[in-house]
This record gives sequence, C-alpha cells and structure tokens, in this order.
Amino acid sequence: MFIEKIIEEMKEVFKEIPFGIEHTLKVLQNAEDIMEGENIQEEKEVIRIVAILHDIGAVEAQRKYGSIDGVYQEKEGPAVARKILEKVGYNKNVDRICFIIGNHHTPSKIDGIDFQIQWEADLLENLTVMDKQKQQQEIRKCIEENFKTNTGRKIAYKRFILS
Repeated sequence: MFIEKIIEEMKEVFKEIPFGIEHTLKVLQNAEDIMEGENIQEEKEVIRIVAILHDIGAVEAQRKYGSIDGVYQEKEGPAVARKILEKVGYNKNVDRICFIIGNHHTPSKIDGIDFQIQWEADLLENLTVMDKQKQQQEIRKCIEENFKTNTGRKIAYKRFILS
C-alpha cells in the first residue's frame, strides 16, 4: 500500500530530525481520529498522505534558509512531496496534496474538509506547547477560531481545556 511507502520516505527525509517523525505520526493519528469521528470516506487517502507529508519541506527549508518557519516549509514542501509521490508511484490528487502542503500554515487558504482536517490535526499537536494552566483563555479562543469539525473541537477541548 502507498501509505506505508510514503511513511518510509518521510522517515528517510527526517532521519536527522527524530522529532519530525514523531510529530508527523501524531498528526497522522489525529487526522485518523478526526476522520473516524466525522465519518470521512472519500478524502481519506488524500488526508492521510497530507498528514504524512505536511512538514516534509522542513529539512530543505533549514538547508536553504536556515529556518523551518512555516513560510519556508510551504515554499519547499510541495516539490519534496511531489518527488516522494513520484518515487512511490502515487499519481492521484497530487496537485491537491501539494496545494495543501504548500499552504498548511495559512488558514485563509483552507478550502475543503481535507485541508480543514489537516489543519486541525496539526494544530492539536502544536497546542501542546502552550501552558494549559496559564493559557486557558488563549487556548479556548484558538479552539473556537480554528476547529470547524465537531470531532476536532471535542478532541481539543478534552486535551486542553481544564474542567
């Protein structure tokens, strides 16, 4: 299956950055959980691939710009993703996958459930850096503004909002 091959390629790209692999696999699990809760069928493969490759431009961004800031990941990610997909022989929805990867730090570009789930799955991991004890108001605002799926919102509230 393509997913396993794509995961192997992602691990190869991130071999020097183990936290990149860990982050990616957590985002993939979040995407799986959201898709299950939202009963997503049609877009599953695209969402899985985007989750696996969303940060794939980070290594090239670091090499070229000395930074893994989102703007550089978006710039470098699509070409790296395209090369991986070509290598494993995957040729469906490549432009869509690359569009989401090339905009995955730009919420104003979200234009479909596939992109929205990726946004939420990644944000669930990115929220872990916030201080749950001291930043409840900011976390709550972030959840309200960013989570559009019921499942993503429920997961975020359960993980980050103190009862």
